[in-house]
This record gives sequence, structure tokens and C-alpha cells, in this order.
Amino acid sequence: MTSHYDDDLRLALELADTADGITMLRYRSPDLEVENKPDQTPVSESDKRAELALRDRLGDLRPDDRIIGEEFGGAELAAAPGRAWVIDPIDGTKSYVRGMDTWTTLIALLEDGEVKLGVVSMPALRKRWWAVRGEGAFADGRRIHVSEIDQLSRAQFLWSGIEEWDAIGGFQRVIDLGRRCWRTRGVGDAWQYMLVAEGAAEIATDPEATLWDMAAVSIVVEEAGGRFTALNGADGPAAGSGLATNGALHAEALAVLGG
Repeated sequence: MTSHYDDDLRLALELADTADGITMLRYRSPDLEVENKPDQTPVSESDKRAELALRDRLGDLRPDDRIIGEEFGGAELAAAPGRAWVIDPIDGTKSYVRGMDTWTTLIALLEDGEVKLGVVSMPALRKRWWAVRGEGAFADGRRIHVSEIDQLSRAQFLWSGIEEWDAIGGFQRVIDLGRRCWRTRGVGDAWQYMLVAEGAAEIATDPEATLWDMAAVSIVVEEAGGRFTALNGADGPAAGSGLATNGALHAEALAVLGG
């Protein structure tokens, strides 16, 4: 079965290979160059080098497509008509610079503002997920699906850091939901969403997130049968936060975490 996006998926997987090769080359290097951006979040030499390499490749192969990336901009064009690639070669730079293997490469394709495909690659753990709109979600070549758990008392709830929730005055909401769930873990980064997509957890969330954080993970969750919104209930990956569930528990999770 062929798809309108077959060539784009092949290119996205190739881009992930390119980014992974660059980022792994300097991963855990004692002389890795890291600086703080104006918002005091870190950016490494690998972030910049990988994004520039992907931009160059897309410029050669998809010259008519727009490019949106964390380090070199373009987000203001996300809702414009046409095609746009959303790239984040290192999602979880804090994990990357501390030698934690859970950082990811994120690549997505938007068409008229809607995510059409996404690739999530975790090279340090040799794991990769991808999805194309209407064609399901896959992990390392096998089809994946969210769980069928429909009770919070049986659900596994994944969330990011205390400091991120404290920044929006929302940590008590995490505690409230966690006490109603079977189990909680502070996983964070894109991996928590992939665990929902694979059926290993039922709820994952970030209180603050950007388009490049959420575009690729949102389509994997949705194509695995789950639901993805912001904490205010808005659909789409550009609303400033993220909540992914297996669908059955979305309304309950949203009611607590959305305040």
C-alpha cells in the first residue's frame, strides 16, 4: 500500500539518521560546548550543528517547504498555508548535556497547519517511532496501540519535573491526579508520550511546551489510538502545553490537570 507521504516519510527517517549521527558523535564528550540561551535553557554545539545539517538537506530536497526549528526559528509561519517541516534534533538538551539517554530527535511535517507525519528517534537507546496521518503508528517497525485501561485506579501517569509545574502554580494538580492513579513516574521529554502510544502508560503531560516539542509526538499518539491536546483542551501541538492519554481517560485527566 502506497501513501501520498511515502517519500516524505523516507526523507524524515533519513533526516533522523543524519541528526542522530551528529548528536551521538559528541554525546557525553567532556569538552562538549554548552551555552545558555536568553531564557536560560541550555543549547549545545550538537543542537546547532544538527539543525543546520537538517536545514541544508531540506533546502536541497524540499526547497519549496518552510522549515521551523528550535534554534534557528520559523515558528511564526506554522499556521500559514502549505508545507512546513518542524525539526528539533535534540529534544531534552538538559538530559543530553547530563548524559541521560532519554533525549530525542523530533521531526514532523505540517501541511496547512496540520501534522501529517512524525518521527521520534532516541538514538542513545536505539529506539525509534513514527506515524503518518491515517496509517497508524509504529515502533521499530512494529505497529503500536494505546492501552484499553479505562479507570484511573489502574492507570500509569507520567509527568515531567516538579520545577516545571511549580512555574505555573500547578504541581498540586499533579499530586491530585497522581493520588487517583495506580502508579506515577517522572519520566519527561518525548519518551513519556511514546510510552502512552505503546500502551505502557495511560497519561503523559508537560505544563509548558512548544510546537517543535509536540508536533512529532502528537501524531504518534493519535495514530496509536490515543488523544493529544493542550492542558486547556485545545487540539493541536502548538497550544503551549501537552496532554496525551489513551483516550479513555482524557476527560478525567484534563479535568484535574487543566485546573
